Amino acid sequence: MNNTLLILALAQLFVISFVSNATPFFGASYTLIGTSILIKFGFSLPLFLVVVLISGFAAAIAKLVIYYGALGFQKKLIHNKNILFLRAWLRRRSFYVALFVTALIPVLPLDDYLYIGAGANKAKLLPMIGITVFSKVLKSFAEIALEFAGIIKIAQFTSAFGLSAFEISVFASAFFVVLGIVLYKIDWEKALAKLRIIRARPQAR
Repeated sequence: MNNTLLILALAQLFVISFVSNATPFFGASYTLIGTSILIKFGFSLPLFLVVVLISGFAAAIAKLVIYYGALGFQKKLIHNKNILFLRAWLRRRSFYVALFVTALIPVLPLDDYLYIGAGANKAKLLPMIGITVFSKVLKSFAEIALEFAGIIKIAQFTSAFGLSAFEISVFASAFFVVLGIVLYKIDWEKALAKLRIIRARPQAR
């Protein structure tokens, strides 16, 4: 009975991890589901590693949906300044470094932008997925370990505001969807040039 319940819980973890990462700019914390599995069934190193691998792998391959979705809307997206900016960046090694970092950062779904830009520009997908799998598994490892160690404190923090962890997740998701749309409208090249991270390209006359 317990084995059946565990298999169902792991299947649920895969689905939630996949769906939350296949939706652009969706900020739901799927690792909390993994943490709840460890609490319910008892912590063990093998189960911890299984939970980490399932959540990380599902989160990574979900980016295929975003990539091919952007590829399908290529004609509409290709006129966006940020998509054109990413086209030049895709050829550089720094793009893959940025992909690894953004896929690793908790809460903020910044890697979605890179997959949208990559899909719209038909970038090489295999190296991107390889980097993302490694990054997402590493992220799941760190987040689930920290959440398991401090899950009681998280529950106390959310209950202090009269909200459940699920409600906090819903509000966070709505916020990041709006933030994602706003950031999509910003001219990244000009913004990065002002911050002196890159040099602005000279305007054509």
